[in-house]
Amino acid sequence: MTEKWPVPDTADVEANLSRVRERIAAACARYGRKEEDVTLLAVTKTVSAERINRAVSCGVTKIGENRVQEYLQKQPLLLPVEAHLIGHLQTNKVGQIVGKVAMIQSVDSLHLAAAIQKAAEKIGVRVDILAEVNVGGEESKSGVSPEEAEEFCNELSAFPALNLRGLMTVPPISDSEVKKRQYFSRMSQLFIDIQGKIRHNNTMNILSMGMSDDYVEAIAEGSTMVRIGSAIFGKRDYSHSVSVPKL
Repeated sequence: MTEKWPVPDTADVEANLSRVRERIAAACARYGRKEEDVTLLAVTKTVSAERINRAVSCGVTKIGENRVQEYLQKQPLLLPVEAHLIGHLQTNKVGQIVGKVAMIQSVDSLHLAAAIQKAAEKIGVRVDILAEVNVGGEESKSGVSPEEAEEFCNELSAFPALNLRGLMTVPPISDSEVKKRQYFSRMSQLFIDIQGKIRHNNTMNILSMGMSDDYVEAIAEGSTMVRIGSAIFGKRDYSHSVSVPKL
């Protein structure tokens, strides 16, 4: 007899997703944005394949994973969906993920860019990337400084196998709406400036900023992609996260 495994309850995912979409629509209406100009990326770190698939069945078309090994273990179980790597990428993991995701959002150094270039050449693909900017100058976070961002983007755009699509940031945590919007405003202006100055012919049209606690403020300041995890899937449960063996 085939053993029947319990089906996890995923109804909350649909309800949460509906609320998030309503807030995105309301923010776009309030700040004069077109709703179709803001892409929802569902962040799936520590989230089970069943819960991810519920979101996909409810219309989510893009997901963001933080860890290479976790995504590779879940990927065969997922419904068709566009995946982005949004977490810090170590160069020794590059070969495992290039060609497996649609975009790498967390390119924070030329050393990493060169590793992606090498892996992309090896399998004959081009890789969409975002340049990560540490807008708050926090030592605990990756990314180039805002002052370095323009030159960094020019250097990234010279890699033939990399397609620079825009910028990504994770600003400092703040309870102040004013401070949140200040960081996002600086990123938005930086994005516009770099779009106008980039030397090479790349399509820079993505400004990835805003998460569960600040995506409304990010939309107000021009974000084109919000990365939302806990507001859709609930608090992360690390006890059920995929174990990652040391390489």
